[in-house]
Amino acid sequence: MTATTTAPAAGVWGAIWQGVTRSTSGFVGLCLVLGVLAFSFVGPLFVDTHNPTDVTSIWGPVSADHWLGTNHEGKDTFVQLVLGGREPIWVGFVAALITVAIAVVLGGVAGYVRGRVDHFLLQLTDITMTIPFIVLMLVIASFYRTASPLTVSLIIGLVTWPYLMRSIRAQVLTLKEREFVEAARLQDLGTARILFVEVLPNMAGYIFVNFIIAVTNAIYAVVGMYLLGLLPSTADNWGLMIQQAWDNNAFLLPRAAPFLVAPMVMIMLFQIGLVTMTRSLEQALNPRLRDR
Repeated sequence: MTATTTAPAAGVWGAIWQGVTRSTSGFVGLCLVLGVLAFSFVGPLFVDTHNPTDVTSIWGPVSADHWLGTNHEGKDTFVQLVLGGREPIWVGFVAALITVAIAVVLGGVAGYVRGRVDHFLLQLTDITMTIPFIVLMLVIASFYRTASPLTVSLIIGLVTWPYLMRSIRAQVLTLKEREFVEAARLQDLGTARILFVEVLPNMAGYIFVNFIIAVTNAIYAVVGMYLLGLLPSTADNWGLMIQQAWDNNAFLLPRAAPFLVAPMVMIMLFQIGLVTMTRSLEQALNPRLRDR
């Protein structure tokens, strides 16, 4: 027996679509997100992925052959920009999935079961929150010359779930007192089914919005780590481009400005798109905000 507020899958996706299209800002945010995704994942099909080094055209100006000039190695900046988006975006989404999955499972179990299980999980949350993220990345960087995107995703996901877990727990504490949950208990449906079939689906909108927020935070984290040199990598990456621009004093050369500014603009556009889209989704999926 599910709550009357629970919508079928088609209804949820319909509400999401309506949420991002009902307002101009939400639709613009959706277009920005889809545009950056297409640029980063479809764009590499239309550029020379080899992007050879040319020492004769270091910090070359913008031209018909090089739309954004060249970098400190003579490589085409526009090609690097196209190739540099896949890794941070992919890491952001995978890290967000890990964060949300851990937070939903542990927060749901802690809020519904309570007792010693709740106490243990809260203690685990407190311990995880004390882990110094930057120090952890320094240790990992000292052991590995390169870190795979999956490894980076796991690290971010495994240290960023506690905050969302506490929010999920609080939501479950409220929902478990509703009539439909009591009816499920009287039918002896079992703890797992009540939690994952009756309770958590009623939080689908809240979970989805927090997933988008987690993607935003994870992308900032991975770009920041590359910028600080904590994640040495040979792959093209927006964060690595910013780090290389800083290391080679690109900010002092007017012709080098595209190499520094372009990845920052792409990151900002993607983040602005996610934030504006999230606000519209929150208004559409939250019953208390839907009619405002």
